[in-house]
Amino acid sequence: MGFIKAFSGAIGGMFADQWKDFLTPPAGLAPTAAIFPAVTKGQNAGRGSNTRGSENIISNGSRIIVPEGFGLVTFQDGQITGFVGEPGGFIWDSADPNSQSVFAGDGILSATVKMSWERFKFGGQPGSQQLAFYVNLKEIPNNRFGTQSEIYWDDAYLGAQVGAVTRGTYTLRIVDPILFVKGFAPLAYLTADARVFDFSDLDNDAASQLFNEVVSSLAPAFSHYTNDPSKGNRIARIQGDALGFAQSLGQAVEDGYQWTSDRGITIVKVAIQSIEYDEDTRALLSDVKKADALGGARGNSFLQQAAARGIQAAGESEGGMGGGANMAILGMGLNAAAGAASGLQQPNVPPPHQQAPPPSSESPAAPAAATEDPVAKLTQLRNLLDQGLITQEDFDAAKAKVLGL
Repeated sequence: MGFIKAFSGAIGGMFADQWKDFLTPPAGLAPTAAIFPAVTKGQNAGRGSNTRGSENIISNGSRIIVPEGFGLVTFQDGQITGFVGEPGGFIWDSADPNSQSVFAGDGILSATVKMSWERFKFGGQPGSQQLAFYVNLKEIPNNRFGTQSEIYWDDAYLGAQVGAVTRGTYTLRIVDPILFVKGFAPLAYLTADARVFDFSDLDNDAASQLFNEVVSSLAPAFSHYTNDPSKGNRIARIQGDALGFAQSLGQAVEDGYQWTSDRGITIVKVAIQSIEYDEDTRALLSDVKKADALGGARGNSFLQQAAARGIQAAGESEGGMGGGANMAILGMGLNAAAGAASGLQQPNVPPPHQQAPPPSSESPAAPAAATEDPVAKLTQLRNLLDQGLITQEDFDAAKAKVLGL
């Protein structure tokens, strides 16, 4: 038994006029439908009808339409008897007595006697059951996932454990329909009068199982992605890399649940709608972004610009502070800035306020500064602190000295 290729492409009127049973997909299917029974059209565009066919029997010579992007699986008594994986029109050819039909030219007498005998033996019903089901081979969209609490993974870029709540959608494809039908689809979707196997159906236990397996695979998928040097080790790239993260998620699912090897399905693309990091991760990301902004040449450039702004502010300031005092305060700020810059490149160098001051042959300038306006001096100190040229500790020490505390 099997299929005979009758034509390719759309069905034509001449072919339709010759049909016995005419099997097609049901109307109004959702894009997330994966398996659904072939339905017999009792009448094809007014051209004729088969009123003598037995229920759940595919009459020999029946025409079956396989649309683009679908496969067809036939069953007899619970066993797979045929599969079509290309689009077109096919003729069902079977040697089973139940498939013989008066419309197929097999001989009215033999077909009638054999069918009557089988029906008599089985209480008036055919002794065999033949069913046909379509399998969606397209990319099946809108399969949702989400976590109710944080998931955690080790992040190579941050060098720490990261926690987040995430949600999104993924697409999957049935890459081996025989394996999917035999190894995973519940029997309830492969019997007479079966309902549609829809991945979005909340009552579909098989679809719910896949959802749970995806959620449990998210943590290892995130870890795999952010620890993969070829992905740049950047967590922020996940939301814009539908294919890259799909590979990580698909690998995590395959490692844990063998979707492809045992069930014939695979994840194609993933769209992450949101990632909400926990409080510790948000603080860590903020620190890392600041370190990135101040690291290397960019950090040195930033400090040079800050020093230039300090020099300009010192030259434009008004008050009773003398030029020597201005330069002394500015020198303290520049020393702090230089220490900060060197600290970015040499982490083991202590901050400037912890280092011994360089030796100087000049006499202290404190007596001259004692007669200067303390308000102007504190204003200068505050400007240097706001520009990041001195530390808070430097400011507090200078402030105490000015106020004589």
